[in-house]
Formats: sequence, C-alpha cells, structure tokens
Amino acid sequence: MSPHVEKHYAERIGWLRAAVLGANDGIVSTASLVVGVAAASAARGEILVAGVAGLVAGAMSMAAGEFVSVSSQADTEKADLAREKKELRENAAFEHRELAAIYETRGLEPKLAKQVAEQLMEHDALGAHAREELGLTEIHTARPFQAALASALTFASGAALPLLLAAISPSANLILAVSVGSLLFLALLGGLASQVGGAPMATGALRVTLWGALAMAATALIGNLFGTVI
Repeated sequence: MSPHVEKHYAERIGWLRAAVLGANDGIVSTASLVVGVAAASAARGEILVAGVAGLVAGAMSMAAGEFVSVSSQADTEKADLAREKKELRENAAFEHRELAAIYETRGLEPKLAKQVAEQLMEHDALGAHAREELGLTEIHTARPFQAALASALTFASGAALPLLLAAISPSANLILAVSVGSLLFLALLGGLASQVGGAPMATGALRVTLWGALAMAATALIGNLFGTVI
C-alpha cells in the first residue's frame, strides 16, 4: 500500500503568489487607468486604447519582473547548494556535527540527533542540509518560467475585466460602472485567494478592495484635474 500523501497550503505558495499578484495588479492598474482617462473627459475609444495598451504593457512588465526576481532567487539557491556540496565533499565530519546540532536545538537528545544526522546523510546528505540548514525544499524551489507565465496570464485576465466594463457601460455611467465592478472583482479575488491559501475570506477581500478603491480615487482625481486644466 502506498503511503498517504497530504496536501498542504504551502505547496500552493509558488503559483498562488504570482497568480494573485498578477490578477490584482491587472484589475487595479487597468481600472485606475480607465477611470483616470475617463475622468479627463476622454472619448470611449481613447479610454479603450489606453486600457488595452496598459494591459499589454502591464502583462509584459509583470512577466519580466517575476522572471528576473525569481531567477535571482533561483541563482542564490543554486549558489548555496553548490557551496554546501563543496563543504560536504571537503569536510563531511564537520557537516555531520552541524546537522546533528540542528536537531539538538529542535529537541532531540544528542545521541539520537547524531544517529538521525548520520542516517539522513547516508541517504541524501545534500538534501538533508538543503532542508535543515538552508531551508530549501521542493515546495519552495524558485521556478522563474512558472512565475512569469502565471503573472502575465493572470494580469491580462484581471485587466480584461475593467476593459470589458468600459466597453459595454453607457458613457454617462462608465466611471461608476468600472469602479464598482472592479471593486467587486477585487473583493471576489481577494476572498478566493485567501480561501485557497487557508486564510479568512473576509480579510483577503477587504485588504485588496481597500487598496483598489484608493488607487481608483487617486487616478480619478488626477484625471479630473488634468482634464480641467488641459
């Protein structure tokens, strides 16, 4: 019989972080852009052009930013593993004592800690030190392409929502429709993300909605001021 494998919320950290960040930024930035341009008394065509440009630029920016950031993390992890591998090769006895000391600080008796360290190092010395000394596991391993793709796709998906509202809403109510609709989307996104991550839905919904409302209010004010002046 194969062992039961539990699923944990931590396994979702890699893709969930990038997905939530991308969708949230897509909604907030595009809705804010649309509201700001609309507040400047621009025509619907100009509003949609600005929104589409923001969607494309934002998706590419998110992908590039995530790729560079996570690649840097991956490079750091590789460098740490290479150094640890070198230390295991050159001074295995010291590394054994170091691993045993880690288990002692976690509550094991010295004799048992030494036995555990010895057996783990015989099975997979580098893996044991990666987990216990460096805190690196397969769950938390940096994946640049996964993060970049998730960010770009979710940003574009999020940005499409306020754009759709801008396209179908009556011109007289465009700002109100985009603002209210986008805040509802944000609340739903924040709640779902919190639920997937094991946190209270209300907390996640409130925090993203609050920041989204502030962003749209700021751009609406700027658009109104510049529209009046220009």
